[in-house]
Amino acid sequence: MSECYQLWAQLEKEANVQIYRNTGMLIVGKEDCSAFRSLRGTLLRNNVPMEVLSPEQFASRFPSVRLPPGESAVIDKTAGVLHADRALKAVQDLFRGLGGVIHDGEKVVDFTPGSPITMTTNSGMYRAQSLVITAGPWAKSVLARTGLQLPLQVLRINVCYWKERIPGTYGIGRHFPCFIGVKQHGAKHEIYGLPSNEYPGLMKICYHSGSETEPDERDRQTSQEDIAILSSFVSKSFPGLDPTPAVVEQCMYTVTPDSDFILDQHPSHSNIIIGAGFSGHGFKLAPVVGKILCELALGKTPSFDLSPFRITRFQSLLKSAL
Repeated sequence: MSECYQLWAQLEKEANVQIYRNTGMLIVGKEDCSAFRSLRGTLLRNNVPMEVLSPEQFASRFPSVRLPPGESAVIDKTAGVLHADRALKAVQDLFRGLGGVIHDGEKVVDFTPGSPITMTTNSGMYRAQSLVITAGPWAKSVLARTGLQLPLQVLRINVCYWKERIPGTYGIGRHFPCFIGVKQHGAKHEIYGLPSNEYPGLMKICYHSGSETEPDERDRQTSQEDIAILSSFVSKSFPGLDPTPAVVEQCMYTVTPDSDFILDQHPSHSNIIIGAGFSGHGFKLAPVVGKILCELALGKTPSFDLSPFRITRFQSLLKSAL
């Protein structure tokens, strides 16, 4: 993360736009919860500036949030909000300024491995010595054309915004932090939130999981199980919010079995580079991920140890899929 902060700051300077806003992040969970202890331990091991709050300090600092009995809270002082729309525009503008060309709205019809690789879209044909595939929820189907069956699961996520009873209570202007509730109130997965900002008077709170779907048929998946979990959570933990979501949008996660990324060369075609399975937490790491994929595409030694992100860690699953 440390290099990501540096690269986001470099992008802000070059594009002359604010992309990151430091808010801090409140992390809440039970002491006997291994996931909570793991998060706190990661902060400690990496010397991340943090603060441990007693129940009294929590109540004083966050009177509009209820801390369940027996739960603990820490604050990651370095965390914050990335403005994704600004970030994407800044990257694309700088890319074009350096001579890059973006072909939006082109569907990949086929591609043929080799040297060069040939890719066919609904608008034309392209050839290149190396190819980086970051196809998101379509990665599994695209790579299946090469005989590679990755163990990727696509989830449809309900992105919920909750109305503040008093506008600004949980606002970024009042220095309310981001937060993660680690398996609170019996939830199987984390619940996370951002201070109200994107939509004035609405706070984004989401469940870090969803219902399995196919990317081209995602609108057929209408499960609201996660919304029920969130409504219960909001009513218990955020008394200043209406427990019925005011806005519900959708996105997709592409999840690996261990929720870690895949950053690797294709096992049979070394000039095909794969970035996939970002499991709902890839965007903040995009600058470093892009750097790594570029290094792999150019045949350079990666700047980081990629063993935790290699395809071979799923060897048994790959065999069963073929």
